[in-house]
Amino acid sequence: MSDQEGIAPNAKRLLFAGFMAILAAGVGFGVRGGILGDWGSQFGFTQSDLGGITGGGLTGFGIIILLGALIADKIGYGKLLITAFVMHFLSAVITLAASPVYNSMKASDPVGAQHAAYWLLYIGMFMFAIGNGLCEAVVNPLVATLFPKNKSHYLNILHAGWPAGLVVGGLSSALLAGKVRWEVQMSLFLVPVIIYGLICFGQNFPKSEASVKGISYGQMLAQFAAPLLLLLLVIHALLGYVELGTDSWISNITGNIMASKTNGLYLFVYTSALMFLLRFCAGPIVHRISPLGLLFVGACCGATGLTLLSHAGTGVAVILALTVYGIGKTFLWPTMLAVASERFPKGGAITIGAMGGIGMLSAGLLGGPGIGYNQDRAASEALKEKAPAVYAEYKATGTNGFLFFKEIQGLDGSKVNPIREIAADKQTPEQKEVHEADLHGGRAALQTTRSGDHGAALSRLDRLFQSNWRLQSAPCRRR
Repeated sequence: MSDQEGIAPNAKRLLFAGFMAILAAGVGFGVRGGILGDWGSQFGFTQSDLGGITGGGLTGFGIIILLGALIADKIGYGKLLITAFVMHFLSAVITLAASPVYNSMKASDPVGAQHAAYWLLYIGMFMFAIGNGLCEAVVNPLVATLFPKNKSHYLNILHAGWPAGLVVGGLSSALLAGKVRWEVQMSLFLVPVIIYGLICFGQNFPKSEASVKGISYGQMLAQFAAPLLLLLLVIHALLGYVELGTDSWISNITGNIMASKTNGLYLFVYTSALMFLLRFCAGPIVHRISPLGLLFVGACCGATGLTLLSHAGTGVAVILALTVYGIGKTFLWPTMLAVASERFPKGGAITIGAMGGIGMLSAGLLGGPGIGYNQDRAASEALKEKAPAVYAEYKATGTNGFLFFKEIQGLDGSKVNPIREIAADKQTPEQKEVHEADLHGGRAALQTTRSGDHGAALSRLDRLFQSNWRLQSAPCRRR
């Protein structure tokens, strides 16, 4: 077997197992984006509440990638994947308990019932993220080890599982919305979980490149003293905020713009399908323009797409904006991992784990909650200024904050979400005021998010590496 096909006889089988593991994460993520409105309506959550729940689903992801990367070589890839399998199932049990617990408490203690539902969903998403994080901590260094001569190409193929999962999850939500409860939709991620578990059964897993070469933990950790690696980590944190933070909300925001939750989900499926197809083209593109060129172009397209989307008012404009954004974000995450692995091979699983972990932590701690807070703040301030009496009727009972920003009272999701499904010509004047404020909140959040895109940082990185990349780029190109 050639190096391009893999260094082990079961390389393609393990690649497919990793693909299915990431697909499971994508299905859960895609379904969750489609049922945020259901959670808001059923439990009365604000956008900040929902952002906190989605953030928990990414924060745990980041923490576990970091920890898993540190122990992957010692414990073994196979044992970590078994643990991930168990955590995925436990997360489903806890998440699905939210409705019965809420219903049993609602009559006697409605506030307590809401808090209980929030924490069950948060913990369930956190445990789901632990399973995802363990998978990510394994499959990234595993594929980099299996295909050492073509890392960028095969890491992009591996991570095509993410948009494939988003397509499955988004389509499921679009087709099943209003026909089955959200619990049924959320359970769909268990199908690829079972598949990757069966594929991995009885397989031999290789050691990482660093382990084979006898590199110690001290030598691996010493890689983080390099300024270039620290810069890559900062850039990847920005990427996590922009890509995953935005994707947590994108179907919700576009569905609101299109006045149709279903259309928002179909648009989400469209961008995910675009990403899935394009990631198989990474190898030829990298061969022609280098990984850094690919990153720079992607960052510029991502920022442009979000800018266009924040001003889009028609279906055609939304599709155009999402196309540019989808093309931009396609190659960023896996190519960043490949660049870090190729530039710092002595870091082994720890280097790739740190990159993935910092990206997920940024998305979980900043992206999901921050974008939710931005929507709440912009919408509530706009409605309060334009129609104080309407705001007083639709505001949430509690307050929400984010980092050092001021506490706000967002809009009650159980009151706002039903308005999103009412055609504009059938809305009352009061409902129109609420809907306009709600739309303003989503647009304002996108405008803020686009400023976090890392185009400028990648531009500086491109200049920094330009002088010596050509001398060291052979490992990432096809031979």
